Amino acid sequence: MNQSEAQKDVHRVLIVDDHPVVRQGIKLMINAEADLSICGEAQTEQQARRLVRELKPDVLVVDLSLSEGDGFNIVRDVHAHFPGIRILVLSMHDEAIYAERLLAQGASGYIMKQAATEQLITALRTVLRGERFISEALQQSLVARKSEDGSQKTRLSARELQVISLIGQGLGTREIADNLSLSVKTVETHRLTIKRKLALETNAQLVQYAIKWHGTSAG
Repeated sequence: MNQSEAQKDVHRVLIVDDHPVVRQGIKLMINAEADLSICGEAQTEQQARRLVRELKPDVLVVDLSLSEGDGFNIVRDVHAHFPGIRILVLSMHDEAIYAERLLAQGASGYIMKQAATEQLITALRTVLRGERFISEALQQSLVARKSEDGSQKTRLSARELQVISLIGQGLGTREIADNLSLSVKTVETHRLTIKRKLALETNAQLVQYAIKWHGTSAG
């Protein structure tokens, strides 16, 4: 096999994460593999969008919580505009709450950061084959939930996940409304629905939950 043929067999990976230590760890794992190579790194949603257009990677490894921007938007928009690019979400956030919605939005797989050392390379190769990668525990949970009545009532929508992310970043209701081009009343309704679904009784509990949600990948 000549050099050009060998290069065709190397899948190009774009990392989207705002923590240098995390990106370095991912790079070390990926660059140790002959069939994988890092083609770029992004720290913000804006950078990610630009590099996706410029580099056309084979697969995106993207965190949900970014210091500037929203990983949910990246998943949705990249899938819509570049459907050939695989998207692997790598997150600290509970897969039981977020993975199913992200898979519906266009993600190819979801992996918890705690499991990344053992599973990242396997997950990347799985999604690059065009298959879905989720943990065995999540797979069993999804199968079980399909047989349960009312499962839709407890699942957060993509918009509700965005609202949680923005609350965790310290935005108030008016700021969230402006950010998402919604009315204040609609945002307030989302907040009420989120509290009900997550069994949170007060606004203070919602804020604490949202801050923890956002802070797990910011700490």
